[in-house]
Amino acid sequence: MLLWTSSVCQPNKDTTIWLTIFPTNMVLRVNINQIEPATRDWICKVQIVEIGRPRESLDKKCTFQNLILEDEEECQIKAVMYTDEIAQYAATLKLLNTYLISTAKVKVSPTSYGKPIHKFQWTLDKETVIEQIKESHEVERPLPPPTKLNITSFDRLPHLMVDSTAEIDILAIVLRCGPQKNAGRSQHRCREITLCDNQRNQFLFTLWEDFGEIEGHEISSKMATEPDLLVILGRSIGISTYQGLSMQTRYNSTLRVNPTYPQAVALINWAKDNKTMLLGSPSEKTSATSSISPMIVTPAGQQLISIAEISSAPSMGMFYVEAEMAILDEFQDFCVLECSGCKQKKRTKDRKDFECPKCNRKTSLVPRCSFQIDLIDNTATTTASISAELGEKLLSMTAEDIFDITCTKRQSLSLTHVHEMLSNKVFEIQLRKSSWGSSNTTNATLSILSYMEKQHTPDSTTDRTPKKIKPLETGDVEVMATTATAGPSNAPAKFEPPTPTKKV
Repeated sequence: MLLWTSSVCQPNKDTTIWLTIFPTNMVLRVNINQIEPATRDWICKVQIVEIGRPRESLDKKCTFQNLILEDEEECQIKAVMYTDEIAQYAATLKLLNTYLISTAKVKVSPTSYGKPIHKFQWTLDKETVIEQIKESHEVERPLPPPTKLNITSFDRLPHLMVDSTAEIDILAIVLRCGPQKNAGRSQHRCREITLCDNQRNQFLFTLWEDFGEIEGHEISSKMATEPDLLVILGRSIGISTYQGLSMQTRYNSTLRVNPTYPQAVALINWAKDNKTMLLGSPSEKTSATSSISPMIVTPAGQQLISIAEISSAPSMGMFYVEAEMAILDEFQDFCVLECSGCKQKKRTKDRKDFECPKCNRKTSLVPRCSFQIDLIDNTATTTASISAELGEKLLSMTAEDIFDITCTKRQSLSLTHVHEMLSNKVFEIQLRKSSWGSSNTTNATLSILSYMEKQHTPDSTTDRTPKKIKPLETGDVEVMATTATAGPSNAPAKFEPPTPTKKV
């Protein structure tokens, strides 16, 4: 506060008047969690820990740029800038720099494009005050390099529910990078890359549209010129049903090559030491341009269970069985239609364009292979779903061919060649059991994540007169499949990059 005094002359005495003046520009110093839309005159010290490139909005009406800010308590929030401010702050806002930001516009985070990292988000506009804190600052000191990452490990992916809004952050090694291409009936541009973790688990990662053109081109160029394998940090990545259980970029995704986080540096060094082993794995046979998804490596020594035991297993989880496969229902639907953008399944068989509420634009319906297959061992028989490229491979036809035969021409599929191919063969199958509820009941569904023919031995033939158990009830909730083969038994020991404590 400010104090002001004055002496006033009156007969026989002097009077001292004290005036207390409260400044009108008092600013509240707070952290991110203390700021709400109603908070006024605040200032917050933050570091830019992620900054995306400027991108065009879905409706093509404006350009936006996303940032992730982190305060002194390592709390993070998303901030966004639009066309004019992007140009205005282009030379000021840089990755890993520290700033004092005052009175950004605060609003509730939208959930249209995925799960937000904070319940609020900031808009940096013309009325926002931004001051960079440099090393020469008289009072404030820049924040140290960030260490906080919320990474989802690859071995957790099969256990996550495939959800249209689910988003994860990943840190992974890039093994292969395919060329830019057009995919699907709507011919969306994309680029497919193969990612690997330190357990040699591999997943396909699809870079859609401009991500394939810009970040994909950067990855491809560096792989062609640099001697070591690359590591990427992906934020707001979607779990996809495209070409099986895989990953894909989303509207708000960001990708960074060889980030400087301690966890990333440790993974870069591990990849450098194990490059020969990584590139020499059996999965190297999977072409970068192949339409078949990369494998999920089955953990060495994974315990097999019988089909009868699955029914009493936990309501959700991943299991490995050895069984024969057969398609007993030849009159089922072997494909469904889904939105070409968000992959949401629709019940219709009409492929006309429609307004998709999730994509917020007019889009088309494309077919996806999906059907039920019976699994048989010497203890029981049950039914599982098989989908996408894994189902197409089993039927030896594309989803477009299946739709044309079953829906356009209204004919039944000829499955003679499938029966012959499956006859008297035992397969090593990776299954996921999921549960879903309706009213007062809970139902379960099995989905095939991978399968491969077991090497024939005299004892490998399965008894074809199994005990029958009630098949698991199936529903609309599915987990898509991905092709896979078993990994070698000499897999490297588990490597866990440490998460350092951030010191301010």
